[in-house]
Amino acid sequence: MRHRPLGKSGIEASIVGLGTAAIGGGGASAALDDSEYVKAIQAAIDRGVTLIDTAPSYGWGHSEEVVGEAIKGRRDRVVVATKCGVWWEDERGSYNGVKDGKVNHVSLRPDTITIEVENSLGRLGVDTIDLLQCHKPAMPPEDTPIPETMDCLTDLKAQGKIRAIGVSNVSLDQLKAYREAGDLASDQFRYSMILRDREADILPYCAANNIATLTYWSLEQGLLTGKVGLDRVFRDGDFRNTADAWLPWFKRENRQRLLDMFAGWADLTEKYDCTFAQLTIAWTASQPGATHVLCGIRSVEQGIENAGAGALELDANEIQRMRDDLVALGDPV
Repeated sequence: MRHRPLGKSGIEASIVGLGTAAIGGGGASAALDDSEYVKAIQAAIDRGVTLIDTAPSYGWGHSEEVVGEAIKGRRDRVVVATKCGVWWEDERGSYNGVKDGKVNHVSLRPDTITIEVENSLGRLGVDTIDLLQCHKPAMPPEDTPIPETMDCLTDLKAQGKIRAIGVSNVSLDQLKAYREAGDLASDQFRYSMILRDREADILPYCAANNIATLTYWSLEQGLLTGKVGLDRVFRDGDFRNTADAWLPWFKRENRQRLLDMFAGWADLTEKYDCTFAQLTIAWTASQPGATHVLCGIRSVEQGIENAGAGALELDANEIQRMRDDLVALGDPV
């Protein structure tokens, strides 16, 4: 497993990380028993994965609790990343809708952040959070100024409650403002082979300013593993059934185009003795500015497979070949 720094924080983390949103019941497939998630996380840790990303809003604390159980006895081997800013205990903050039956708000106020950190420490069973990330940017009507939020996070860092500060899902202007307001280690955002828009702004800015990047959905809910065939039927309630403007690549005709492209990379999976999922992860981690790739986990086998991508280094000409194929693939129909 290769490791890279989380910006200027002094923390190093595996280039392949675990995303744990599914533990809260979110995502595309039915949730597993907690014990299965614990086994899957531990299997990935035992194969070199150190970065584990979670959030209070994943199952309203449940994901953090399961991660806490999984890292018992392994705390010194993991970098625990969680988030703040999605608040549900009262009406502080700006209304953010209803998720899993719970009304929630976006709140980056110092008072709610301080409470969230204490709650997360308890659920995770740790003394310090390695990386605390603002889950979403503040929004009207309670649009907490970025310097105010960063002052709070900086104070929590001085207290030893957190070791590094990150953001998630921000615009380039917001990212710049966070960096100017304090010691920013990382930025988390969606990025994949078939959604490369962040190459125009966020990725080059992070590369130029030594900000780590944690990309999510880099396997696009399984689509970029090569395992989602034309005969795949998704369960009722699975958002991949809609295949609308949000996920057009799940349309049958677009899936065929992706499968044809993967077939053209069969020589690469043979050369590197890897799966298509591992090839996808390795390509993503090789892009300029892309430092860490978060992968969802739903089984021991998946955790082991994704971890295996962390040792895979592709030749530069083959990285370019794959990019050329992606450019030729074009947009979904």
